[in-house]
Amino acid sequence: MEQKNQDMTSGSLAKGILFFSIPLMLSNILQVLFNMSDIAVVGHFAGAMALGSVGSTTILVTMFTGFLIGLSGGINVLVALYYGAKNERGVKETVHSAAILSLIIGVILLLFANRKIRKLPYILVVSCKDEAAEQRITEILAKAVEYYTVKSKTVNAAGIEFTAELRTKDAETAFVNRITELEGVGNATLVSYNGEYMG
Repeated sequence: MEQKNQDMTSGSLAKGILFFSIPLMLSNILQVLFNMSDIAVVGHFAGAMALGSVGSTTILVTMFTGFLIGLSGGINVLVALYYGAKNERGVKETVHSAAILSLIIGVILLLFANRKIRKLPYILVVSCKDEAAEQRITEILAKAVEYYTVKSKTVNAAGIEFTAELRTKDAETAFVNRITELEGVGNATLVSYNGEYMG
């Protein structure tokens, strides 16, 4: 089977550029469709925070994609220069250097992608008898977790119930046991959640 090659160093320059740019334009359209499908799926099956995360990273993805397009454009210029000059050695060296550089960038991205950037939050719901018990609970939380934020608090004749968002230290949850052992504490419930607190 005869292989057909496109020689852009001869013939109509406008026609060659047009045929060369069509795959690039199609790839950009596919990238836009990919982002749209991401937003549609996440918006349908996940919550507002997950959808916001997809939208907030669009700038980073665009910036990184632009960097790679610029890098590939520079490599294409060198390859075209050597190819037009019939310098096969230059073409091979440029392609090999580009492959090695791409491999290094891929390994770096793989290492960053596998990093655990953030721990999942927890919601702690505690019922206690009085303000003194609440004070002892907050003292335990201050020492046992990375941070906590009180999201809601209800006071009635039966006592106090408050809800706190927190992040544990190395997934350690024994502090819940210590809270339930305090005098005046009715119960304590720790629940992992996705960061969307609905009150």
